[in-house]
Amino acid sequence: MAQPTYDFTGRVVVVTGGSRGVGAGIVAAFSGAGAHVVTCGRTEAVVPGATFVVADVRQPEQAQRVVDAAVEQFGRLDVLVNNAGGSPARPAAASSPRFFEAIVTLNLFAPFYCAQAAHRVMSGQEGGGSIVNVASVAALRAAPGASAYGAAKAGLVNLTATLAVEWAPAVRVNCISAGLLQTDAGDEHYGGPEGLARVAATVPMGRMGGPGDVARACLFLASEGADYISGANLVVHGGGEWPAYQAALEGPPPA
Repeated sequence: MAQPTYDFTGRVVVVTGGSRGVGAGIVAAFSGAGAHVVTCGRTEAVVPGATFVVADVRQPEQAQRVVDAAVEQFGRLDVLVNNAGGSPARPAAASSPRFFEAIVTLNLFAPFYCAQAAHRVMSGQEGGGSIVNVASVAALRAAPGASAYGAAKAGLVNLTATLAVEWAPAVRVNCISAGLLQTDAGDEHYGGPEGLARVAATVPMGRMGGPGDVARACLFLASEGADYISGANLVVHGGGEWPAYQAALEGPPPA
């Protein structure tokens, strides 16, 4: 697959949750484009191409610490990618208040805390900055088994639009709603290779997405080529999912 060329030489990028999966793909993409990258997680990790900070971004002061680390080391902050998130499957009726609160905190509150910390830097520096929030198609449709996650990501999509208005023109804020992804977590979620193949057959593009698909969307939204794009929700889902009514009428989609 031909890779678009982006130049982030000298730019400073923070990616939350960058030690594995989609986050690691985003780190690699920005690092490969010449950026200085800082990433974080709750446990120590070595992430190629990035400076790692141990932090739990669900805590406002620790989210601030990640941003401070980037500024202290590199002198500014140009891009924040709010990638950290996720949720185990849990039926709504079986979701305890504590579980629901924890999932919403990780997927909505934490990105807000990081965005606030980034805004304090970006709004006062020459050139401003760009924030990219990684959401999910679960924000845009029913999310059975993931009610807290879907609700939190829907909130993140709305938060993106609001911050884009409040923080313009210095700081652009955009969102990516990622579709079905094949990652290490996805392998387990979809039941291994056979399950992944069946699910991939429902995607119009004929395959599931991967970390690189999300990473390239992040590069675009953070680039100068998107300098008039703010408040957008870029849906990266390979065309969506095969409509249930068609499957009922005509059988499963063609392989």
